Amino acid sequence: MKKLLFSVFITFTALSLCAQVQAPASKDPMKDRVIKKVPAVRTAAKIVIDADLSDEAWKSAPLITDMVEWRPTYGKIEDHDNRTDIHILYDNTAIYISGFCHERSNDSISTELVGRDVVGVNDFVGVIFDTYNDKINGFGYYVTPLGEQFDAKYSSNGEDGSWSSVYESQAKIVPGGWVFEMRIPYSAIRFSNVKKQDWGINITRRNSKSGKQYMWNPTDPTIGGNFFAQFGLWTGIEDIKPPVRLSFSPYLSTYVTHYPYNDPSIKNTATSINGGMDVKYGINQAFTLDMTLIPDFGQVQSDNQVLNTTPFEVKYNENRSFFTEGTELFGKGNLFYSRRIGGEPIHLYDVSAQLKAGESIAKNPTETRLINATKVSGRTSSGLGIGFLNAITNPQYATIESGGKEVRKIETSPLTNYNIIVFDQSLKRNSSISFINTNVTRAGADYDANVSAFLWDLYDKKNDWNLYGKVGASQLIGYEAPGKNTVGYSHTLGIGKTGGRFNMNFSQELTDHKYNADDLGYSTNYNYADHYLWMGYKQVKPKGLFNNLYMNFNGYLSMRYKPWDYQMARVNTNVNGQLKSLWYVGVFQNILPEQNDFYEPRTGGRVFKRPSNWVYGFWFESNNAKKYSVSVEFDFSRSGKYTSRSNEIYFRHQYRFNKRLTLSTNTNISIFTNNTGYATKTGADSVIFALRKRNTVENIFTAKYNFNNKMGLSFRARHYWGSVDNREFFVLKQDGYLTPVPTQAKFLSANNNVNFFNIDMVYTWQFALGSFVNIVWKNSIGTSDKLISQGYFKNADNTFDAPALNSLSVRIIYFLDYLSLKKK
Repeated sequence: MKKLLFSVFITFTALSLCAQVQAPASKDPMKDRVIKKVPAVRTAAKIVIDADLSDEAWKSAPLITDMVEWRPTYGKIEDHDNRTDIHILYDNTAIYISGFCHERSNDSISTELVGRDVVGVNDFVGVIFDTYNDKINGFGYYVTPLGEQFDAKYSSNGEDGSWSSVYESQAKIVPGGWVFEMRIPYSAIRFSNVKKQDWGINITRRNSKSGKQYMWNPTDPTIGGNFFAQFGLWTGIEDIKPPVRLSFSPYLSTYVTHYPYNDPSIKNTATSINGGMDVKYGINQAFTLDMTLIPDFGQVQSDNQVLNTTPFEVKYNENRSFFTEGTELFGKGNLFYSRRIGGEPIHLYDVSAQLKAGESIAKNPTETRLINATKVSGRTSSGLGIGFLNAITNPQYATIESGGKEVRKIETSPLTNYNIIVFDQSLKRNSSISFINTNVTRAGADYDANVSAFLWDLYDKKNDWNLYGKVGASQLIGYEAPGKNTVGYSHTLGIGKTGGRFNMNFSQELTDHKYNADDLGYSTNYNYADHYLWMGYKQVKPKGLFNNLYMNFNGYLSMRYKPWDYQMARVNTNVNGQLKSLWYVGVFQNILPEQNDFYEPRTGGRVFKRPSNWVYGFWFESNNAKKYSVSVEFDFSRSGKYTSRSNEIYFRHQYRFNKRLTLSTNTNISIFTNNTGYATKTGADSVIFALRKRNTVENIFTAKYNFNNKMGLSFRARHYWGSVDNREFFVLKQDGYLTPVPTQAKFLSANNNVNFFNIDMVYTWQFALGSFVNIVWKNSIGTSDKLISQGYFKNADNTFDAPALNSLSVRIIYFLDYLSLKKK
C-alpha cells in the first residue's frame, strides 16, 4: 500500500508540474490551421515511369514544396538545401507523381533493400489521398530511393499496411539527392464518380539518418483525432471515371512433404498439386469484391507456438493475406478474430470419449478446410462504408481405426458458414458511427452464433474531446439446449481529452455473464465490469536531452458483473521518449494489489487469492538507421508472499552488412521463481496448486538477402523452450487461499517441458506487376515430455534429434488485369 500511495503521489505531482509549464494553446487550433491547396492539372502528354524527370509533361505540373517538419520538431520549414520538390498530374487513366528529394550530401540518404511493403531504415516519400475528403479514410503510396514500394489503407482504426494495390514506381539516386516517379492507376484507388471533386492530400518525406519526417500540409501532433483532419486539398479534379476494376490472380502450387513416421504402412513422403484463384472486381466506383477460390495458405509463416500455462486460449497472429488485406472495416468493435475461420474444429477434443473398445484415433486434423471466402468493401460518396465478408469451411472428420484398419469417421466440425456485415458512416470532424454483425451458422445439430454491436466515435469542433462507445448483444442459438437462445449484453463507454499536450481518458467496459462473442471473435473472459483511467502529458518539441517525451499514469479496476465482486486492480506509470541521439528509452512500473482470480482454478465457483505484485522495468532502443542497432528490455516482478519473483529480458540486435544483406537475432528469456499457479485436480472439486519454477527461452534468427528490388531471399529460424517444474504443492481452499499438501510426489506428473523449432525460408521474385514466384522450405519440430531437469542447450540438442516435418513448395501467382487484357 505504501508503494501504491507513493507511486500515485509522484505521478500526480509530475503531471501537475508538467501542466503548469504547458504552453498556452490557441483558442481554436483547428480554426487557425493552415490548409494548403494545389490545383489539379490534367495532362495529355505521355509520361514514362523511369525516374527521368525530363518528360515534357512535368513542365506544366504545379510545384509542391516547402515541407514542414512533423517530427521531432513540429513547425520548422525544411532546409532549402534538403528541400523536397513534388509535381502531380492526372489524365483519364491515372495519377502521376514525381519528385526530387534534394540532399546536401548523398551520404545522408539511407537505403536498404527490404522487399515490398517493408520500410526498414529507408528514406521514403509518400503521397496520401483522402479521396472522399471525410477526414478519416485514405490511401497511401510510398517509394524508397531504391524504388521499393509500400502502400497502406487508412481508417479510424489506423494504418493497414497489409493492404496492397498495383501501381508503378521508379527511383534512382542522382547527384544532389534522389528522384522518383509514380503512376497510380485509378484501378488502385477508390473515389466518387462525380464530375468535379476535391481530394484531401498530404505528402510526407522521411530522412532516416536525421530522424526527421516532414509533411507538406502542417500536421500538429497536439491536435487530437485522425491526422487526416490536417490535410491539404487537391482541388478541381474533373471528369475522371473509375475504370472497370477486374483482375485475376490464378495460382499453381506444388508441395513435397516428408516426415519419418517409422511405420512401413505409412509413406514418409507425400506430394500434392493445388490450384486456385483470387479475384478482385470493382462492383462500382466505390465497392470492390475480393474472392479467394480454393485458397492455399501453406506458405504462410509458421505460428510462434508456446507453452500455455494460462487458463485462456493462445491468440496467434493472422498471416493469411486474404484476411489481412483491406479488412479494416471488419475490425470495428473487436468482434472479428479471423483465425476462427479455418481454425480448430469445435469437437476436436471430444473424439476420445466416443471411442469403443479396441478403437484408436488414427487421424484427427487440428484445422478445418476453407472452401472459399468472399469480401465486399468500399465507401460511397456520402461517406458510408460497407463491408461484407463470407467464408465457408468443409466438414472435418477424425479417422478411427481398429486392428490397424479404418473402421469409421467421427465428425469434429460441421459444414460452417461465417458471415460479417459492417456499416460505417463518416461524420464531420473526424467522427463516425458504425454497426457490425457477425454470424456463424453450422449444419446439423450444432449451435449457431450471432453478435451485433453499434459503435460511435465523436469529436468536438476543435478535436479536443472524444466521446466513444459500443453497445452489443450476443445470441447463442441451441448452445445450452436445442431451440433455446442465450442472449448476452456488452457495452463500452468512454470519454477522452485528445487535444493539447495534456490528454486523458476514462472508460468502462462491461459484459454480462451470458455474453459470448468467441465463435468469430476472441476474448479471454466475460462477465466483468472494467474501469480505466489514463492521463498523459507529451513534450513534442526538443528540450534538454530529448526530442520528445511522453509521461502517463493509468489505473484499472475490474469487477465481476454477476455477482458484483472485486477481481483485480492495477496502477501503472511510465515515461518514454526519443533522445536527440535518436535512441528511444523508457521506464515503467505496475502495482497490483491482491486479486480474486476466478479463472486460474479451472473450476466453476472457485477463486484463487492471487498475492499482490510489483512489476517494474526499463528499455532502450538504439538508432536503427545505423549499421548496428540494438534494443533491450528488462522486466522484474516481486511478490512478498511465497517470495515469488521473475526476471525477464528481451534482447534484439541487428547488423546491416550492406543494402542487400541484414542479419538479426531476438532472444527472450523469462525465469519465474516460486511462481504460483494451477497444477492439477484430484477430484471434482479438489484443486491442486503449485509453487513452480518456470523457464522460457526463445531465440529467433533472421537473415535476408535481396538481389534487387524485385527479388529476395529470407531465412527465419525459431527455437522455443518452455518448462514448468512444480516444486511444492498446495490444496486450494474454499476461501481462495492455499494450504500445503502433505504428500508431494504424486503430483509431479503435472510438470511439463516443451520445445518448438521452425524454419521458414522464402525465395520470392516479382517477375511482373502483381505476379510472383515463391519457393518456400519449412521445417517443423515439436516435442513434449517431463524432462525438466535438463537445461536449455540439452533441450535444444534433443529437439534437433527429434523427427522433423519438412515441406518444400513452389507457388506461382500471375496477375491479370482486365484492361490490359482488353488492349491485347
